[in-house]
Amino acid sequence: MQRMRLVLASNNAKKLSEVQAMLGGLAVDLVTQGSLGITEAEEPHHTFIENGLAKARHAAAAAGGPAIADDSGLCVNALGGAPGVGSAQFAGEVQLQGERADQPAGERERQRRAQDAANNALLLSRLQGVSERRGHFISTLVAVRHADDPEPLVAVGRWPGEILRAPRGEQGFGYDPLMFIPELNRTVAELDAQMKNLHSHRARAMSHLLVLLREVWRV
Repeated sequence: MQRMRLVLASNNAKKLSEVQAMLGGLAVDLVTQGSLGITEAEEPHHTFIENGLAKARHAAAAAGGPAIADDSGLCVNALGGAPGVGSAQFAGEVQLQGERADQPAGERERQRRAQDAANNALLLSRLQGVSERRGHFISTLVAVRHADDPEPLVAVGRWPGEILRAPRGEQGFGYDPLMFIPELNRTVAELDAQMKNLHSHRARAMSHLLVLLREVWRV
């Protein structure tokens, strides 16, 4: 079977690693859009599915072939679903001194860590004194064969938990240190990659998407 090149509409190295592991059984070569010189898409919409579709179409158009996008975030009950689609830049875009548009991967990861810290700090501030701390991670995966694909594949996964009052754990990224999963008795940041890939919102979405990729795209 001929292998398919599938462009991931993200430059997040940790997200690439997670998605690669989940696609391991398919004849797919996953590459990031950044490795092809593709810029990140605008995400002007108010829903995960609309932003996911915009990102997938943008990457597919630039790459001239299939693309997959993951629009994911954290929804907290007490905050009316916030941070929601604004999860990645909940605290506003963090700018590091000396940042360049063509910054290398190491600098992008340094910026991402700074952004994560700012987002987590704002979330804790918004929930100060709030006893209702339920929330869930959500992942919406969208795959298109080309930019004008009339039948995008869409899969959604949710991972419920509780927001802690202080971060715990060193793994993962984003809000992982604050998201406590009761049935595992750990935060997401306390899970190793294998455990996270087994239980996460992205894993739940991917399990549905794998079925669609096999049945519809015959991958």
